[in-house]
Amino acid sequence: MKFEHNGKDNRPTSTKLCAACYPQWYPARQSIRLDPKGKSLKDEDVLQHLPVGTTATFYFRDLGAQISWVTVFLTEYAGPLLIYLMFYFRVPFIYPPKYDFTTSKHWVVHLACMCHSFHYVKRLLETLFVHRFSHGTMPLRNIFKNCTYYWGFAAWMAYYINHPLYTPPTYGEQQVKMALIIFLFCQIGNFSIHIALRNLRPPGSKTRKIPYPTKNPFTWIFLLVSCPNYTYELGSWLGFTLMTQCLPVAFFTLVGFIQMTVWAKAKHRSYLKEFRDYPPLRSPILPFVL
Repeated sequence: MKFEHNGKDNRPTSTKLCAACYPQWYPARQSIRLDPKGKSLKDEDVLQHLPVGTTATFYFRDLGAQISWVTVFLTEYAGPLLIYLMFYFRVPFIYPPKYDFTTSKHWVVHLACMCHSFHYVKRLLETLFVHRFSHGTMPLRNIFKNCTYYWGFAAWMAYYINHPLYTPPTYGEQQVKMALIIFLFCQIGNFSIHIALRNLRPPGSKTRKIPYPTKNPFTWIFLLVSCPNYTYELGSWLGFTLMTQCLPVAFFTLVGFIQMTVWAKAKHRSYLKEFRDYPPLRSPILPFVL
């Protein structure tokens, strides 16, 4: 759908062009572009400041039903927490009846449950009290895709880790303790990065700044990496993989690494494009490698 503009209005683009004419397309569903295949204009863009003449054609696209990022995050993170606990407590119909409501004889299984639960409780609390989102919503269909990913992998991992026939890691206590140190170190690092990123953006603002290391040593990785939150996230799941020595966990870690690399590269390119003085030594996710 196209809209004509005579260059005499200085109000934000989406507010002027669509809201009054088509109230069923609430602002979150709107994408206004100068080119049909171009990027969406920002809500704060003003018509008279855009690279157009006295007249211009704007292209409108309906983004479909939207849902808030907070709702999606809470849903996709609460699922793995509850699903994993169902396997851990061995509720009926998962394993043979004789194992219903029994507990594992291996202490690493209990430790793994605590670590997995800690991770997702942390994510839920960060969603509620730490994260600030530049975009308030995402397409509704994403909640089904995201929940399938997180919930499905949680069930797959939990089934094998809590299985009555599960066997502990090859190198026993030493391997588990080393894995726990890696896991906790990276969880603290991930939280530290989220706090640092949150402090870059005042409440209600969409201001973007270059993230730099703070006094917190866990943020010093910003010297070498653009998205250290993903670096620490990867480290956490590598630690969990080492702790459980479980193939589904390793596969989840690999898939997550691939996806986070895609996100990190996109974020890195965005930083380079937006900030001319962006530190040249930084890599997207792994220092000097990737």
